[in-house]
Amino acid sequence: MSAYADLRAHLRQTAALAEVAGRLGWDQQTVMPRGANDQRAEEMAALEDVLHARRTDPRLGELLEQADAPDAVGDAILREARRDYARNTSVPARLASELARVTALAQTAWEEARAGDDVAAFLPWLEQVVALRREEGQAIAKGGDAYDALMQDYEPGSDAAQVAAIFDRMRPRLVALRDRILGAPTPPALQGHFPAEGQMRLAHDLARRFGYDFNRGRIDLAVHPFSSGSGSDVRITTRVAEDDPFNCLYSTLHEVGHATYEQNIAPDYALTPLGHGVSMGVHESQSRIYENQLGRSRAFTGWLFGAMQAEFGTLNIDSPDAFHAAVNRVHKGYIRTESDEVQYNLHIMLRFDLERALIAGSLAPRDLEEAWNTRFAADFGYPVDRPANGVLQDVHWSVGLFGYFPTYALGNIYAGCLNAALRRDCPDLDAQLAAGDLTLATDWLADKVQRHGGLRPSVETIAHACDGTLPDETALLAYLDEKFGAIYGL
Repeated sequence: MSAYADLRAHLRQTAALAEVAGRLGWDQQTVMPRGANDQRAEEMAALEDVLHARRTDPRLGELLEQADAPDAVGDAILREARRDYARNTSVPARLASELARVTALAQTAWEEARAGDDVAAFLPWLEQVVALRREEGQAIAKGGDAYDALMQDYEPGSDAAQVAAIFDRMRPRLVALRDRILGAPTPPALQGHFPAEGQMRLAHDLARRFGYDFNRGRIDLAVHPFSSGSGSDVRITTRVAEDDPFNCLYSTLHEVGHATYEQNIAPDYALTPLGHGVSMGVHESQSRIYENQLGRSRAFTGWLFGAMQAEFGTLNIDSPDAFHAAVNRVHKGYIRTESDEVQYNLHIMLRFDLERALIAGSLAPRDLEEAWNTRFAADFGYPVDRPANGVLQDVHWSVGLFGYFPTYALGNIYAGCLNAALRRDCPDLDAQLAAGDLTLATDWLADKVQRHGGLRPSVETIAHACDGTLPDETALLAYLDEKFGAIYGL
């Protein structure tokens, strides 16, 4: 047992240092002065040097060989720690440090390029990030597919061929549903001026109702909303557009889904390999079910309609049903994070194919904008109007998150399965949602998914919550057909 105890101590300190690195990233995207960027890049690279040394320490390898798990939790800790050690020892320290430094600089370059619609200014940084991540993927893959290797950082056990097959099954149904919807009368959109202060008051209220613990978190503003941290320090960000309150409110709900997952993990798992969400797909299942199946449901939007009137006065939408239709309005647009549920996965499919090509080397970064614009016009039927609405809209590639995008679609699939199970188990759910009470739903998710952290692999986590049923896209597609068929009278 002494090897296991020594292993736990080593992992705990490494995890604590990783949380410090995460806080540096949060600070960079929220309150850091712009002039500090170059120094911050050096700080993050230095900390990554320390983390990489701990994660690849030969003594850690010896402990992993010697340690015996005392129970099922210990078995899971060893499983995850051994997987991480194999991955980390495949990556040279120089490469890990350089990735931390370059992505810190590239993120700020992306923010400036996005603000100025200047693809050329971001291109040199993108080329560096792609080259470094390709090198990393090749090192981890050891002769296998580099993109598949990178996917393991976000959805262990998945691969690109598996995801592509799922997308091939989903795409015809989604396109057919979208086309039927766009052929029907379009409900009115919410219009008006919604002051930032009122949006943020309502965002804080929504976060509390959905279970976010402000004693262990906070909400700030960022260019691209995100959640950061674990355990007793989990922070979220949102953004505000005074002509579009749904952007703020539903971005907040999305990030609250991520954050409550982290806050609700069993305290005994803190600073262990089980002390965070098991995969980004499962993480996205929480953010998407909070945002969509709960937050955009007819029952909850009926309550939100009253809350919006109380905060902003008379709206141009005059009934709960019309408000529900406005919240779920399917419309033409460019931005993934502002997309409706029907078209969202089509945005993911575009990015998945392009980033696979970038890592494979069949698409050069200099040709990415043209490839994006061509694919977008083919998939959505209209041209991209500006780079900020096209290839520059997402932060992910600037910070090296290649292999991350498919987890959004997997999260939608998992959320569809969880929603079906939740409604079977909680037949009175809509009555609570209509009162603005999320307790029944959030307690169910905390018990079935969130408290377990990384105890089980991702597919097993969802199956466990759904009485053993393995997840697939069937429940999601049925939910979309039923919901939007009712809204649009299809």
